[in-house]
Amino acid sequence: MIKKLFLGLVAIIAIILVVASFQSDAMNVSRSAIIAAPPEAAFKVVNDFRQWDAWSPWSKLDPAMKKTLEGPAEGKGAIYRWSGNNEVGEGSTTLVESVPDQKVAMKLAFVRPFPGESNVQFSFAPEGDGTKVIWSMQAPQPYMGKLVGLFMDCEKMCGDSFLEGLANLKKVVEQPVGAKG
Repeated sequence: MIKKLFLGLVAIIAIILVVASFQSDAMNVSRSAIIAAPPEAAFKVVNDFRQWDAWSPWSKLDPAMKKTLEGPAEGKGAIYRWSGNNEVGEGSTTLVESVPDQKVAMKLAFVRPFPGESNVQFSFAPEGDGTKVIWSMQAPQPYMGKLVGLFMDCEKMCGDSFLEGLANLKKVVEQPVGAKG
């Protein structure tokens, strides 16, 4: 009886390991929102790391998080480094491309809780009287990530954070001039 249970457990583990190996080699996350402002208004906020605390969903998870900015104040070459609690971890975001009023691209490098790199893009396009902002991320998904993905919906978790951040960005960008502060 114990031998059958053991063999059954081994079979279940083997199936899980095989199924994980067939998962995608990359994680792709993308969410969008319409902001009632021109593209340049949304671009200006995303392109400047000094403004990120006002809308980033991760800033609220650890108000005591240590942050440093390096390089230019905004645009290509700007670097945002952070180190915080277990919810936000530690890493850096480097702005690698900045196309005024159209696109901001970044390289996201995590140190902890798990090392890894991702490519992040924000795109801005006129939509009606406002702007459609798309926040997307692509990351390689090594075998361990594929295995974890069988039990946790990482795309949804990250996507939910993107939606929260886009809602915060919308509030910041749509705030009347002079009302900030």
